[in-house]
Order: sequence, then structure tokens, then C-alpha cells
Amino acid sequence: MSLGVGEGGNGIGPDRTPGEGNERILKRIPRNAQGLWNLGAKEVSVVFHDGRLSVDDIYENGFNSPAEEWLPSGLDSILAAQSIFPLTSMAEMAGSKGENQVAGAVNDRIDLGWPIIAKRVRIIPEYGSAFVSAFDHITAPEEVTIVEIANALAAFMTLEFQSFDSPFDRYLAGNRTALSGQQLQGMELFFGTANCATCHSGQFLSDQEFHALALPPFGPGRTRRFDPAVRDVGRMGESDDLEDAYRFRTPMLRNASLTAPYGHNGAYPTLRRMVEHHVDPMQELQQWSPRDANLISVPWLAAADFVVQDDRLEMDRLERHLDIEPIELSDAEIDALVAFLEALTGTDSVTSPVFGSPTAVPSGLLEM
Repeated sequence: MSLGVGEGGNGIGPDRTPGEGNERILKRIPRNAQGLWNLGAKEVSVVFHDGRLSVDDIYENGFNSPAEEWLPSGLDSILAAQSIFPLTSMAEMAGSKGENQVAGAVNDRIDLGWPIIAKRVRIIPEYGSAFVSAFDHITAPEEVTIVEIANALAAFMTLEFQSFDSPFDRYLAGNRTALSGQQLQGMELFFGTANCATCHSGQFLSDQEFHALALPPFGPGRTRRFDPAVRDVGRMGESDDLEDAYRFRTPMLRNASLTAPYGHNGAYPTLRRMVEHHVDPMQELQQWSPRDANLISVPWLAAADFVVQDDRLEMDRLERHLDIEPIELSDAEIDALVAFLEALTGTDSVTSPVFGSPTAVPSGLLEM
């Protein structure tokens, strides 16, 4: 889906529905869910589409985050820090004020819900004993905090979502037959005249910076508290710097073929469409249709799904903030670029995960 179904929805994965009655979802998740591939790498120092979580000791806990000084110390990595923020989001997991104890707590202060959640986890006997076994400094279940939970989640994601054995990796290791002729042409374009590597650089093909692409806006947007209308200003929402308006973090490209749809809001359903937008952003923005967005039907939210498209002033502002220039590429060259991007897909690391999906969990909340 372009925009996920969060708190209030029912079901798992493709079968998830927006719920019904008083417990149904109140809004769509504002942005597309990001892939987890290689986020545990030490080179990753900033996460989320707007970079609102980064490695920094400004608050003496190791991170610059929405929790500021209330983020607990002891988190092993930025992936561990990231893992506890969905728990505090009304739309993602927490729910609305008055619905439950966690929602009420985080409404008062962002860190007050984490101890409640940690207690819910550690009093489940199997979890409690597992944490005692896993962490040397834990001698009893009652010592488990959100920090240990976050570090465990990050350790799992780091191991489970490594990807290092794509055809491109084999080519770099010296196997000159690992890429097809079309993929080689795409690689030459990517690192050459197509200018892709200007932003998609480094080991994971991301400069970890922020760029404005004028992607088609829709959905509720991640609005700031004082925004009078639906919109998503990207990095500016974190930095309060007008220069950052409509800029979003450069995504890492390994396994990009597995993470459709594309863009910070999932505006494009295919890699080719996303490449075409980079080739001519204004043309693709004008040709974009709401049909391109993969949105689950939510009749009570439908009126607001594409209202930003009718806001001429907002669309004009979006179009004026653009960090890429159109380039001339033939259809065959675009095909070659897409073929190269597909060559970034892992093989055994993707098809044979370390753990895989469990059939059940100790809480009883998941039974497949």
C-alpha cells in the first residue's frame, strides 16, 4: 500500500482492513513504510523520511530525536532508537487519548508510555526468561526496560534484514558475468550521465541527505502542529529551515525492487515510473493520477485523500522547490536503469532469512 493502515485496523498484511465502528482508523499513516534492509549498518546515521532521528549527542543520550532529552540512554544503535517511536504514535500503535493507558501516557509526555509497554512484555513468562538469558546485566524479568526491548528488536532486524549478495555485489567482487549487458548499460548510466549517483552514492547507494523531487502529494501528510491545511513539507518540519522545504531523505537502493510503491508517500507503483519521474519531474507530476496511488478503500477518509491536489498555492510551492534537473533519456536507457536497479536485489540473503516469520509469539497476539 502507498499509505498504511495503522491503529484501529484489523488483520495482517494484505488482508488488513481499516476497521469499523468506534475503533476504526481515524487517519491514514501519513507516509509510506520504509524498507528495513541494511538499516542496522553502522554507516546509517539518520532515519525516517524527514530525518527526525539522527545520531547526535545534543541531548547526551546519543540521538537527536522527537523525544529530545526524554529518550532513554543505553540504546545500542539508531535502529534501536527508531524501533520505539511507532509505539508513541497515535495513528501507528498508541491510539487516541482516552482509548488506553499507553495513549493517555504519551499524550502527557512521549516517554511515559514506554515503561507501561515494557511491563506488559516482561510479565509474560517466556519473554521475561528470554531477556534474562539474552542480556548479561539482566538478572530478573522486572529489570527489563524499553531499552532492552529496543536493543533486542534492533539486533533481530540487523541480522534478519542484511542484504549483501546481489548480482551487483558479485560483480564488484570480480565476477564480470554477474550482470547482463542491459544491467551493465544501466550501471554506466547510473554512475555516469544519468546523474543518479549524485545522491545515490556510497555502499548503500544513499548520501543520507535530503532532496526535493516534487513528488505528487496526497493523503493526510505529516503536518506540523500549526499547519492550517493538509501538506507535507518534509525535512523542513524537522529543521524549520525554508531551504529544506519538500526535501526527503535519499532512500537506500538495495532491494529496491522489493519495496514498491516508491517515494515518501508511495506515489509511484513501479520502479520504472519512479525513474521516469527523476528524468522529467514536472511532466510526471502533471501526468500523475490518483489511480497511481495504492490506497485501501476508507470511505470516511476519502474526501481528504487528494484534497492537496486542488490547493494551487501549495502545488506551486511544491513545484518551486526542486533539486533535480530534467535529463534526456531514451526508453531503452530507462529500461537499462531499471534493469540495473533490479540487479541490486539480494539472493540467498533475501530468500533464506535467518529466522523467518513465526507461527506464534509468547503473548498470543499472533497466531498464523
